[in-house]
Amino acid sequence: MIPTQLNGYRLMWIFVMFDLPVTTKAQSRAATKFREYLLDEGFEKSQFSVYARFCNGKEQFEAYLRRIQANLPDRGDVHILTFTDKQYENIVRFSGQRRKRQKKNPDQLALF
Repeated sequence: MIPTQLNGYRLMWIFVMFDLPVTTKAQSRAATKFREYLLDEGFEKSQFSVYARFCNGKEQFEAYLRRIQANLPDRGDVHILTFTDKQYENIVRFSGQRRKRQKKNPDQLALF
């Protein structure tokens, strides 16, 4: 099998942003369970209630989307965005008043 060369227009980043109610113990547990689920799926916490993950294309994104949908809490709002790797590399980050370096994208050159 010939390895497939990946490019920054096919590689993607998934961002999951959510606003979940936590006024009751049951809601708080559901929100915690959802956050833990995202971490178990390989997402990184980017900001409070914003999680990001690298994936290798639309098919893998669709698989993650189905799994996230199956694990949604009963209440609250969840938004899922995708960016190509090329779009993601142009994100400007600030921490306090200082500009942060761009994050290094995962090294993936070929799929077998």
